[in-house]
Amino acid sequence: MRALSVIALATLAACAPAPTVEPPPSRALVISESLPPMRSFTVAPAPPPTRSNSDMASDFLDLAFRMESGRAVPVMTRFEEPISVRVTGNAPPSLTPDLRDLLSRMRNEAGIDIFVTGAPQASITIEAVPREALQRAVPRAACFVVPRVSSWGEFLAARRSPQVDWTTLTRRDRAAIFVPADVSPQEVRDCLHEELAQAIGPLNDLYRLPDSVFNDDNIHAVLTGFDMLMLKVYYSPQLRNGMSRGEVAARLPGILAGLNPTGQRAPDRQINDTSRDWIEAMETALSPGGSGLRRRQAAERAINLARAFGWTGARPGFAFYAYGRLQLGNDADIALQSFREASRAFRASPETRLHEAHVSVQLAAFALAAGDAERTLELTDWAIPVAMQYQNASLLATLMMFKAEALELSGRGGEAEALRLDSLGWARYGFGSDRNVRARADEIAALNPRAPS
Repeated sequence: MRALSVIALATLAACAPAPTVEPPPSRALVISESLPPMRSFTVAPAPPPTRSNSDMASDFLDLAFRMESGRAVPVMTRFEEPISVRVTGNAPPSLTPDLRDLLSRMRNEAGIDIFVTGAPQASITIEAVPREALQRAVPRAACFVVPRVSSWGEFLAARRSPQVDWTTLTRRDRAAIFVPADVSPQEVRDCLHEELAQAIGPLNDLYRLPDSVFNDDNIHAVLTGFDMLMLKVYYSPQLRNGMSRGEVAARLPGILAGLNPTGQRAPDRQINDTSRDWIEAMETALSPGGSGLRRRQAAERAINLARAFGWTGARPGFAFYAYGRLQLGNDADIALQSFREASRAFRASPETRLHEAHVSVQLAAFALAAGDAERTLELTDWAIPVAMQYQNASLLATLMMFKAEALELSGRGGEAEALRLDSLGWARYGFGSDRNVRARADEIAALNPRAPS
């Protein structure tokens, strides 16, 4: 289940102390006219995972034999190939092309026989449902996957019954993925990647994974090399429906050695599970229903727990990032220091470059508001290629808009205008409606202290 991204890039005008001003006339002209065509990414295979096979064997077992709630999954289940996928509901125009690209990657990178069908029956049904209806049924879920049903109506009738309990399966015959029909193309694509991967493969999310969509931090938007390897293992001929955790564990070393020979080395890290205390603290911090004070206290508790456990990398970095977001509008100095701590944690590993790029947006907001064009350019010049590599259009467009403002601040108006215009095509994919695109551009422009009133 892909959670609502409650600490996503939003309300950037609150990221730093800065006067609220109208964007300058030249910028307003570009945004007020017809926006350029929407841009999208080309299909590209993900780089292979870099961690050791022994580490990834432990990850596979925790992904495959536990639910996100912590409940045990008694036996391994998967679809028998070939796997057919159909689309129903009021699907947005971007859904089918993005789905075909995803299935192409699954065939080429994970070796899974999966395809789109127009037949009335399919292994997996993807139904586009109004976002409001999704929220009423499963609060805090942007999208989700359910076993043993093939339609929204069937899900509503069975949602409180054992029929939709994954732990009761002995094999997978059919499932339904419900995605919002009225959000940005990127949000729909992100749902497709995570929910389809979970429909056919691992059901769990692990906060300890820095390089995977199977992580509740929602940092990765598209399936990574690690994810494709996990799916390839899942459909290895050496595994089958009904196997226990121990039976799968006995076969994993040989399977991974054959599929990923470069990973045959000593463990890179000590596997330590994420405690329920830390998960609950993060859930409270990220929950939009709690008070600001309660959420900040929860994020601080997560930071302290991470320190006590001696964790490094993605988990403490994410806790600092969440804490910084929650301090915006409350204490700008603490927010800035938290973002710096998050950046420091993420910078320690190449596996968390995308995480650091997200933090760079927040740091760029502070730098721009302070009139520091050089620092804003330094942050964005580094992060823009990362956002492009990981195919995150909303992040990419936001970084480009920040860079354009820094160029404007440096007296390079022509370069700024060209980059600003280029950012809008990516923004249409990442943010959806023209109104959302204009709002994002205006928010960032308002941070420029030299913007004329």
